Amino acid sequence: MNEHISLKFQQKYFKIIHVDMDCFYAQVEMRDNPKLRGIPIAIGGPSKTKGVLCTSNYEARKFGVRAALPTIEAFKKCPHLTLVPPDFSKYKEASKVIHEIFHEYTDLVQSLSLDEAFLDVTNCELHNGSATLIAKEIKEKILERTGLTASAGVSYNKMMAKIASDWQKPNGLTLIRPQDREKFMQDLKLSKIPGFGPLSVSRFERMGIKTCGDITKLDLYEVIDLFGKKNGIDLYEKCHGISNSTVKPRTQRKAFSIERTYSKLTNIDERINHLLDEFCTRFQSIDHFHIENREICNIKIKVRTKEFETYTREQLIDSDLSDKLINELYLVKDVRELLYNLLNNTLASLKIDEVRLLGVGFKFRDRRARQYELIG
Repeated sequence: MNEHISLKFQQKYFKIIHVDMDCFYAQVEMRDNPKLRGIPIAIGGPSKTKGVLCTSNYEARKFGVRAALPTIEAFKKCPHLTLVPPDFSKYKEASKVIHEIFHEYTDLVQSLSLDEAFLDVTNCELHNGSATLIAKEIKEKILERTGLTASAGVSYNKMMAKIASDWQKPNGLTLIRPQDREKFMQDLKLSKIPGFGPLSVSRFERMGIKTCGDITKLDLYEVIDLFGKKNGIDLYEKCHGISNSTVKPRTQRKAFSIERTYSKLTNIDERINHLLDEFCTRFQSIDHFHIENREICNIKIKVRTKEFETYTREQLIDSDLSDKLINELYLVKDVRELLYNLLNNTLASLKIDEVRLLGVGFKFRDRRARQYELIG
């Protein structure tokens, strides 16, 4: 193998659990209101024609109703859908209990959201060190203390644990052992690999590549020729079930953002409104941990044109407005207006009428940073 190209094969196998709550917000609502059970429901709004969905239950997903879908599109897919307004105080209360359970087994917990986390239980001695039995007990405790079900994946690295947790949803428990790696990955669809979105998968499929096995059958140099050195090696490793990312204990976010890539270059105003609706909905559900003793220092937007030129813009936020947004997370109107104005002004100044990508977000900093600036 060329000395300049080397795979970062895993030197050590860990015991990683990925816990993912089943349609979390919807499940909380069904728990608290039995009339919602067995019918298609979605969390979002504020109405049938405005906003985007936070999530949906499994009955609704049979109709193609999923998170981030505009509500107006959701009702086209499922006219008898029941729309439930989100209650983030309930979701955060349940999340607190769930994360307390995680910490009963290990301090190596990497929280991804209110309803999802990685746990490194490599050094946990409970159940004679069996990660599968630990995961089973965690699921049982979550059900006992919250009345909610979770799916869990157990494997030797984070990527494989995440794939495993999605394998038998809802209320599933899947183990992928190191010795089963090659066999498991052979027929795995590329869409199941974390980080590969629909556009990437569509591009692969046009090349006749649909599964991880289609990649592993190729020589590494062929993959690099197709996708470049960095992306090619990364893809090759992932399709072999290789990932060296470790579980990192919870740290506060440096930023909060979303971006969306579009295959069709039409109706830019509608794209902006959907993006901002989704951003505001997600911002409302942010875990308070990430904004404790923090402030928003600026807002940012990202635009990619049909010619694939990318532009970013940032706007400073004064401390009074930051405090207002942080202390009252439900000021969706203020958040939306800030981002809408920056996006619109940027598009107008650059004379952009069609886009391939839009992104919006906040950057955070510690409040102490402001205090230091004032002292200086």
